[in-house]
Amino acid sequence: MVSYNLFMANRRLLTLWQYLRPHWRPTLIGVVSLFLVNALGVYIPLLIRDSTDDLGKVFNFDKVQYYVILLLVLTSIMWVIRMISRLALFGVGRQVEYELKQRIFEHLLKLEPAYFSTNTPGDLMNRSTSDVENIRRLVGFALLSLVNTIFAYVLTLPVMLSIDAPLSLLALSVYPFMLITVQLFSGKLRDQQSDVQERLSDLSELIQEDISGIALIKIYGQEENERQAFRQKNNSLLQANLNLVQTRNLLFPIVEGLTYVSLLTLLWVGGNAILKEEITVGDFLALLILIERLVFPTALLGFTITAYQRGEVSIDRIEAIFQAEPRIKDHPLSLPLPKDKIKGEIKADGLTYTYPGSTTPALKNLHFHIHSGEKVAIVGAIGSGKSTLANALPRLLDIPEGQLFLDGQDITKISLVDLRTAIAYVPQDSFLFSTTIKDNIRYGDPLKEEIQVEAAAKQAQIQPEILSFPQQYDTIVGERGITLSGGQRQRTAIARALIVDAPILILDDCLASVDNQTATEILNNLSNEQGKTIIFISHQLSAAATADRIFVMDKGKIVQMGTHRDLIRQAGLYQFLWQQNQLEEILH
Repeated sequence: MVSYNLFMANRRLLTLWQYLRPHWRPTLIGVVSLFLVNALGVYIPLLIRDSTDDLGKVFNFDKVQYYVILLLVLTSIMWVIRMISRLALFGVGRQVEYELKQRIFEHLLKLEPAYFSTNTPGDLMNRSTSDVENIRRLVGFALLSLVNTIFAYVLTLPVMLSIDAPLSLLALSVYPFMLITVQLFSGKLRDQQSDVQERLSDLSELIQEDISGIALIKIYGQEENERQAFRQKNNSLLQANLNLVQTRNLLFPIVEGLTYVSLLTLLWVGGNAILKEEITVGDFLALLILIERLVFPTALLGFTITAYQRGEVSIDRIEAIFQAEPRIKDHPLSLPLPKDKIKGEIKADGLTYTYPGSTTPALKNLHFHIHSGEKVAIVGAIGSGKSTLANALPRLLDIPEGQLFLDGQDITKISLVDLRTAIAYVPQDSFLFSTTIKDNIRYGDPLKEEIQVEAAAKQAQIQPEILSFPQQYDTIVGERGITLSGGQRQRTAIARALIVDAPILILDDCLASVDNQTATEILNNLSNEQGKTIIFISHQLSAAATADRIFVMDKGKIVQMGTHRDLIRQAGLYQFLWQQNQLEEILH
């Protein structure tokens, strides 16, 4: 256990050095400045000693003026150098904070969607903000305090011992007890700080989730339950913070009290030494100032330890993000596939996929061949594997090699950028950003002109409603497009896919909130897209009936395949679904 803790501590220090290494110059400036500050801090008491002893022998006003001016100049220089050290080291902390936030965001963009289903947005946001701030304090405040403490002891102790070793050792005799006390509390502080961070993540997660689902909370009248849930998590965070504060408030007064015991010891024993003429008044003053110089760094040691404990926990939490390797990435021998040369022919040869943690395949040995320019509908019951197949095509899932091909090339060996540029995909969740409708439509290509935005909106049957808004295409949609209806969000998402003019278009049940007539008109508009391969998943069989071919899925398998006319004549799942659909239309 001891060796493991030592290994973890060394690993964290190495990680901390990696954060600091790009900023070694300002760090070095800050450290050298602290050295100079402490060197002057040791020299000034010696100057006071010499001036006191000198003036004690022969008092001279000119000498007083000389020493006062000299002390004023030295203390001014020390103040300037101290400011340089603080600006340099605190500046490094801010730089590390900026770079970590940038790295975290860029790394999260590389990870597959499955990562975000097991790591909640609230927790990731807390790591990207609160934990990064803890590391900023670690490389700023804690580094400055630690280096200052080391220099203070290294430079001050030899001078104190040279003045009067027995008296100095007596004054410092309580310091080992202080260090032992700090060590005894360090493990508890680290565990309590970790608990605070976890509780804060839980609270952030609840806030983020409730804000996103505020409409649902109101619809089902669950405000009181959510208040109770928030109160519980908030109370857990409060208790964790109180436990941490209690430990700190017990530790720090003990540490500070021990430092002042040394001062009292020095006053008592040193006063007697002056009376016995064992030391001069100047020596006593120098020792008093020098021991006082160690009080602040020693008392601050508790705060430094807290900052280090917080940073230590936060390093682990942030490094956990960096250690999450993207499962879906370019093959070492990935091939380019220019968009203008893609035909849109898709072939599956035994495609099988099982979600991590599951034992039942979501896709089971699929074989199909979709021709270039073909319009294929995929239908089936909920949970039959339709969306899994749609996610497999642009490699949003980590599918095996040699099972899915685009224009004869294994899609796992095609550059991810080229593959996803070739596919315009509208998922079930028609996510919109909190910006204008125009910018949402041209999100895939922000340089598209307004006339192209309008053309895509016309194809998606959303333009008349956009023109009815007061700000039209400049209308700001709320978070996740909450100010639009479900059908408007879906058609806006379809327009966003159409404007990029990709050779392959996948619509994953994105017409569910659109009436049958509008859905059919959208699909008819898409049929006019010459050479575009279209795959659409739908529960609206009247819309699916317009496709060139229909794939019927059940329990991860394609159980039927053919045209609408052929399938309704065959006894099977499609015939049953069609009859059920016809009955529902009659009842409505």
